[in-house]
Amino acid sequence: MKVMNNRRSGFTLIELMVTVAIIAILAVIAIPSYDIYIRKADLSTAQQEMHKIAALLEQHRTRNFSYEGFILRDPVLNEGPYADVNNATKTTLLLPLNASSGKQKFTLILTVDSQTWSLKAESQNPRNYSLLMTSTGLKCKTKTTANITNQSCGLESEDW
Repeated sequence: MKVMNNRRSGFTLIELMVTVAIIAILAVIAIPSYDIYIRKADLSTAQQEMHKIAALLEQHRTRNFSYEGFILRDPVLNEGPYADVNNATKTTLLLPLNASSGKQKFTLILTVDSQTWSLKAESQNPRNYSLLMTSTGLKCKTKTTANITNQSCGLESEDW
């Protein structure tokens, strides 16, 4: 007598739906966490670049006894500490470096006079912080970019 094997190979609809549900739950948890991670990484990059520019400003002041005349990049002469960065100008810098306009995460804006300077990093993402750093030692951040002036981050700000 011949025994018939009626066993089928493959997945049932219930097994497939359970797998899809598990993947959906993982995606709901992972995607916001990844978004937060990316925002923190972008913020850290902006802070790092601001510290680098602050050190360059202090070097300039040590050599020239003034902050006046400091530029990030002279596009005509192709000079300055950011001479090899295409998106840099005398007073602005787009982050990440060499990002094309519209694809930047932060816009760094430098304001310099003879004895003081301020550096603003304006976030292009409204859910991320915008930063301010000054020659007086002020370092603050706020999620409301419109509140940042050259001297403060406004009422809803934090130190960094």
